[in-house]
Amino acid sequence: MRIGEVIGTVTLSVSDPKIVGKQLTIVQPHNPRSLRENGTGTDEVVVCIDELNCRLGDRVGFSEGREAAMPWHPVKVAVDAYVGCLLDDVTYET
Repeated sequence: MRIGEVIGTVTLSVSDPKIVGKQLTIVQPHNPRSLRENGTGTDEVVVCIDELNCRLGDRVGFSEGREAAMPWHPVKVAVDAYVGCLLDDVTYET
């Protein structure tokens, strides 16, 4: 699981029927430096399926790859990233 910040949403005119009604959020992943300095990450943004109704600026934990599609198991869904949790606070220690 990675940590990121919600920076936007995606609206589709047509989508896979298995994800109709789900929100798609744009997440900016954090790196160790951005977590330590409470800044903005620099990694490439990720579009995640979000069933938690995250808002702009929320810090989230998200999974990628096969783990992201596990909420629909055994049905196969074309999902690359999934918001798994909202984070209230992050403490980064070196």
